[in-house]
Amino acid sequence: MPGASAAARRLDSFKRLLTHINELVLPDLGFVLWDGSTIPADLRPDALAFVIADEGAIAAMIRRPNIDTFLNLWVTSRFDLRNGSFFDLAARRPKMRSRALIRSFNKPLTLATLARFLFLPRGGPWPLEAVRNAETRSDGSEATNKTNIHYHYDLSNRFYELFLDPEMVYSCAYFKDWDNDLATAQADKLDMVCRKLRLKPGENFLDIGCGWGALVCHAAKHYGVRAHGVTLAEEQFAYAKEKVARLGLEDKVVLELKDYSLLDGGFDKIASIGMFEHVGIANHPTYFQTINRLLKPGGLYLHHAIALRSKSFERFRRSRGREAAAATAIGRYIFPGGELDHVGMSVANLEMHNFEVHDVEGWREHYMHTTRHWHDRLSASRDEAEREVGREKTRLWIAYLAVVSIAFMQGTVGIFQTLASRRVRGPSGLPPTRADLYR
Repeated sequence: MPGASAAARRLDSFKRLLTHINELVLPDLGFVLWDGSTIPADLRPDALAFVIADEGAIAAMIRRPNIDTFLNLWVTSRFDLRNGSFFDLAARRPKMRSRALIRSFNKPLTLATLARFLFLPRGGPWPLEAVRNAETRSDGSEATNKTNIHYHYDLSNRFYELFLDPEMVYSCAYFKDWDNDLATAQADKLDMVCRKLRLKPGENFLDIGCGWGALVCHAAKHYGVRAHGVTLAEEQFAYAKEKVARLGLEDKVVLELKDYSLLDGGFDKIASIGMFEHVGIANHPTYFQTINRLLKPGGLYLHHAIALRSKSFERFRRSRGREAAAATAIGRYIFPGGELDHVGMSVANLEMHNFEVHDVEGWREHYMHTTRHWHDRLSASRDEAEREVGREKTRLWIAYLAVVSIAFMQGTVGIFQTLASRRVRGPSGLPPTRADLYR
């Protein structure tokens, strides 16, 4: 291109590289560039396309090719998808492994093109850089726990209402039929938790991390227990208190804005539903010792938590690769202080801390469907979500829910409900079969 400007030469070179990539590995994905041109040139208006808003975004990815850079570009709409979602993008992911994919590229073309962008200004803004170096592990202190919980859960009750079910259950639903709607599946989950714990009228029941109060209210209303819920999220606490009053359950439900480790008293049954991920691996001994201290002899404890595969867990501990980067990004931008164990570690910890394990049930596909419902509902309410928490936060959360659902779909992570009792000599008190659970 004799006489063409440097910008025009960069654009032309980048088009040739994208055409190569499109023909080689991504024939079902188009590209829309900052000048409005497309790859392929005859890209249909309704085709799935990856949109690149400016050449500085390319420069940024070349200099720092990591998930943090991508997320900054995504939340500011410098990278975007047209006519589709991350689910559509995942469905078009090349089947060959990354190394084989890279080997198949035209290296002279790739290197020459990327070199043209290397020293360009990266542009902006970069809103996530303010939390890039944030600590992603929890030291277990009450102050740190409260700070981490506030970051995630006190965004806005209205924001969560946009994608959760009417009871505001923010944990894995239970689908008796994969076609059930979210409200039905969450109601069935609340009931399954109560049945697994064999709740009986008059029992003292503790829900650690009670959220917006769905489980304590369900257990008190339908199973006649005296329910006690604790949370560190102030907006959740206010919402749950109002709900208890609205349902007339003040004489059956007690709520506290309190760290679980500071609780006293004995409970017949304890549930921890989607809270354990916040504890942090270094704080597991304190957690299980506290549960054992709070649970009466022979009492039942239901441990509901997301978990890595054991092989992935060990690889993550040693690795700084893609899985480690993704997990760190979620901890940094979504769940500060969060860490996942594997189901074998949970079982070992329970046994080590004087529990007897009775049942372990995998709910991976249930959470795949749950998070897909959340993603779709939040996407459908995008405009209102942006008014509530801002455009960048909304785009981050929609991406997060999609990535999590895809991870459960692909089996990268799992989720398990583990029923245990405080160990006693003699009968556990459980029925001889589990037929009553699956009615």
